[in-house]
Amino acid sequence: MADDLSKRGPQDAARINVNESHEVRYWTQTLGVTEQQLRSAVAAAGVEVKDIRTYLGKP
Repeated sequence: MADDLSKRGPQDAARINVNESHEVRYWTQTLGVTEQQLRSAVAAAGVEVKDIRTYLGKP
């Protein structure tokens, strides 16, 4: 199923897909990090939002 680009949030709120530009924009704003920080966090901690928040030290 393709992402609905009219939605501003992520397709799956529990996972981050760094291959979708609208998700990268959403998560960088939500987590207060740069795109590079987000990509590094995903590479280190995986795609689960809870794991990325822990890795970044974000609540």
